[in-house]
Amino acid sequence: MVVKEKSAELAAGVRAAAPLLVAMVPIGVVFGAVAVSKGLSALEACLMSLLVFAGGSQFVAMDLWTHPASWVALGFAALLVNLRHVLMSASIAAKLEGFSGWRKYVAMLVLTDESWALSEFRAMNAKLTPAFFTGAALSIYAVWNISTLAGALLGSVMGDMTLIGLDFAFPAVFIVLLMGFWKGTETGLVLLASAITAWFTHLYIPGAWYIASGALAGLAVAAFSADEQQPENEKNKLEQAA
Repeated sequence: MVVKEKSAELAAGVRAAAPLLVAMVPIGVVFGAVAVSKGLSALEACLMSLLVFAGGSQFVAMDLWTHPASWVALGFAALLVNLRHVLMSASIAAKLEGFSGWRKYVAMLVLTDESWALSEFRAMNAKLTPAFFTGAALSIYAVWNISTLAGALLGSVMGDMTLIGLDFAFPAVFIVLLMGFWKGTETGLVLLASAITAWFTHLYIPGAWYIASGALAGLAVAAFSADEQQPENEKNKLEQAA
């Protein structure tokens, strides 16, 4: 019975991830093609996806890629891009009651924006189980790596594949994820603050600082909104009690 339940949860994780998997295929293909165009071999591009497994960081690394590569610049850029994982892991930590100690650490190794969002959605309606997370996260990992391989092989013979517009899939996926968390004006203000701050930072400060500045601006607005709403919520509770 336990095995049957775990299998059902595993399948549920894969089903939940399925729409995102379709959208991730062109993103992985574009990355593989871009990596090859920068001078990496197909094997090196695939190893990067296997070992790094962070689409945003991998694309930023390709933007900064030179011969020879500046490992300090690449590492620092990857750190800035992936700082959001601190927030995502803190957000999801309270939903991992069913995970043993070592499972939590393993889960964080394959945590992505997509698997985080799917897990948060799941936790809103039911208990987040290790099997569900595994189904979602590992299917994303598999599709990302297979797509990278396809892009690396195709890119070596077809040239720059971004010319056909496949790179639009990246922002499209994030727009879909954001809409899943939409809460009206509050969410809109957070997104607006992040976008404007990131845009100005990108214009005037070189590097990947726009990612960190956008995240901090969004956090500041979210924290301010929460402080504003707390007195109103307490007032409503008092009125209901009266």
